[in-house]
Amino acid sequence: MSLPIVAFFFGVAAVQQWTRLPYSWEWLLVILMAFLFGRRHLWLGCLFLIGVLWASAYANWRLNDRLVDTLQGKDVLVKGYIASLPHAQDDRISFDFKVFQAGAGVPSKLHLNWYNPPNDTKAGQSWEMTVRLKKPHGRSNPGGFDYEARLFSNHIGATGYVRPKPMPRQIAPFFAISRYVASCRQAISDRLDAALPASQQLGIIKALTIGSQDLISQQQWEVFRATGIVHLMVISGAHISLVAGLVFFAVRRGWIWSGVLRISPQNLAATTAWLAALLYAALAGFSVPTQRALLMLSVGLWSIVWQRSTAPIQVLMLALLVVILFDPLALLSAGFWLSFVAVALLMYVSSARLGSAKNWLSVTKLQIAMTIGLAPLLIVFFQRVSVIAPLANWLAVPLIGVIVTPVCLLATGLAFISPMLAKVVLWPIDQLLQGLWWLLQQMAAWPLATLSSLQPPWYGISFAALGVMLLLAPQGMPVKYLSPFLFLPLIFVSANKPKLGEIWLTLLDVGQGLSVVIQTQKHALIFDTGAKFSEQYDMGEAVVVPYLQHQAIDRIDTLIISHGDNDHIGGAASLIRTIPVDASYSSVPEWVENQAGQLCKAGQSWQWDEVAFSFLSPGTESFDTENDNSCVLKVSGKKFSFLLTGDIEQPAENWLVTHYGNALASSVLIAPHHGSKTSSSQNFLEQVDPEMILIPAGYMNRFGFPHKQVLKRYQNRNIKYFDTSKNGAISLKTDDQSLTVELARQVQKKYWMINTD
Repeated sequence: MSLPIVAFFFGVAAVQQWTRLPYSWEWLLVILMAFLFGRRHLWLGCLFLIGVLWASAYANWRLNDRLVDTLQGKDVLVKGYIASLPHAQDDRISFDFKVFQAGAGVPSKLHLNWYNPPNDTKAGQSWEMTVRLKKPHGRSNPGGFDYEARLFSNHIGATGYVRPKPMPRQIAPFFAISRYVASCRQAISDRLDAALPASQQLGIIKALTIGSQDLISQQQWEVFRATGIVHLMVISGAHISLVAGLVFFAVRRGWIWSGVLRISPQNLAATTAWLAALLYAALAGFSVPTQRALLMLSVGLWSIVWQRSTAPIQVLMLALLVVILFDPLALLSAGFWLSFVAVALLMYVSSARLGSAKNWLSVTKLQIAMTIGLAPLLIVFFQRVSVIAPLANWLAVPLIGVIVTPVCLLATGLAFISPMLAKVVLWPIDQLLQGLWWLLQQMAAWPLATLSSLQPPWYGISFAALGVMLLLAPQGMPVKYLSPFLFLPLIFVSANKPKLGEIWLTLLDVGQGLSVVIQTQKHALIFDTGAKFSEQYDMGEAVVVPYLQHQAIDRIDTLIISHGDNDHIGGAASLIRTIPVDASYSSVPEWVENQAGQLCKAGQSWQWDEVAFSFLSPGTESFDTENDNSCVLKVSGKKFSFLLTGDIEQPAENWLVTHYGNALASSVLIAPHHGSKTSSSQNFLEQVDPEMILIPAGYMNRFGFPHKQVLKRYQNRNIKYFDTSKNGAISLKTDDQSLTVELARQVQKKYWMINTD
């Protein structure tokens, strides 16, 4: 059974690498090939093509459930219900909205923001509201998170926000099982809030009971990643199995004690355990790990009821088949791969072994084996592996799995009966989690607690997978000693760097904001850091840091914050906290004082690796607006030069023209003020005379940047321009003769990415 499922799986996986779906004639060709393979009894090839057809058809169906072009940026009336727990961020909440009634062209599921919502907005409520929508779009950056893939895999057909007028109104609830599940999750969340209103560990308790991770802070996630226990903070297969096991043994013992044996205690226990697992998986939102665990558990409990013997690998393969049949897009989630590979590793290291005593030593060996086995995947997805994961898991798994999770679930049930009793039960759990948190913090601070690596090549992953299989094989396996050598292509990956005199500039896609990374042979400079949206999310941590790690930049020689607007300075704190900064400049006196940096002033200059850097503005006299006081930096190489202007507008542009004249001439201009109509004046463009202009702007931003008048000026001067909202991150590389351009949305193109032209 395994090989046919593997063939089908590879067909489904192949589709997720495509840049587009098949045309009609290509569909017919694949169908014909599958038919011919079947006629010749080449079943593996036939099943591979059937997997291709199924994944393509499913993807096409999901793509057809997206917002139509004519409704982009338009107000539409929708009726439906809030399908996820609202996530509060400052003055707004965000949530998934399941549409039951709307006009043609509106998808069935939306992700919405609601600014200044009513205080009693809850999951499961049905609403009629006017929303303004746009197609699902994500920022595209080298080394960055693919938000567009996440939206697609979660079946989100549009994103947008709730319009205040006409005022949204709550309506009679729609009948839907998923709505009742959302209401239950909200009810549990509210009772946990009431039981532990000020606890810093409330986010962990909610994550373990209802799968909500919104209250877990970025600092907590960082510590969990560094110690390798992230899997314990989400409802996974281990949690599902734990709940089912506890229910199974409790019901079986209780039924035997009752003496009523007309129904088999074992059958009743299996059925009750399955229902408990189903309920727990529903509360977790049926994530991929819970789907896999529930399916495997179903097969295992079925074998108990019908007294059948089922091999573990067959159970795993059957679960794999059902998951990709139900939703081929599950392959786009890192959780899918980590979940199935983790279970496969457990089976691999536990089978065909002698002397498998269940003691602390065997548990320790298992933790080390899992750390080694999952390391290649963790490097692929996160470019980092926790070295201390075996020790951290050895401590945390018993506490979280055996004590915290069962007691939290018990307290959740008690909260509906006696809130005070639930509070009493949760208090010691809160204290235990605080102690565990302190210990994990100390461990995360140890030297070499984690190892980072660059994105490995495909052959490095392949060799590492073979190395894992060989290293974890039973004793006596021939050439096992060669396994460490197979990890070398995964570990020794080097990043390309500019040569002497060359300049690499990348305008990152940070939405409506600005962040530029400039590299020379031995140095790196960051110009602005994008916006901060909440205490949990900013562009420094979400975009800038991952890009620097992708480029193997572990130290910033100079950080420049052009001015104090949030979309330029917002990500600075996260960046400084994560990566050391040697020197900093800004036009914001308070920020400079806090960072022990310098105010940027015209005339300041330095040189790195035969590349010259100089500030052109601000001068000695300040402008009336903060935008015009932005730091303006010119970077000059042997043949090409770059002008970075922050948010300056026409007054500052006129000042630059007056003071520098032809010296402003640059090969590349970063569009002033994101291409606003109050900038990029004709006189300024004549003096700079750029060959190319890069525009930092957010997709369908509310300001309408870049303005049509500005684009017309660029076109009239025959200046080539690129926009981050359409092209993603824009990378420029110089050499002695040429300037090459690389656009992230072209390099990373996948079939689910929307057309931004």
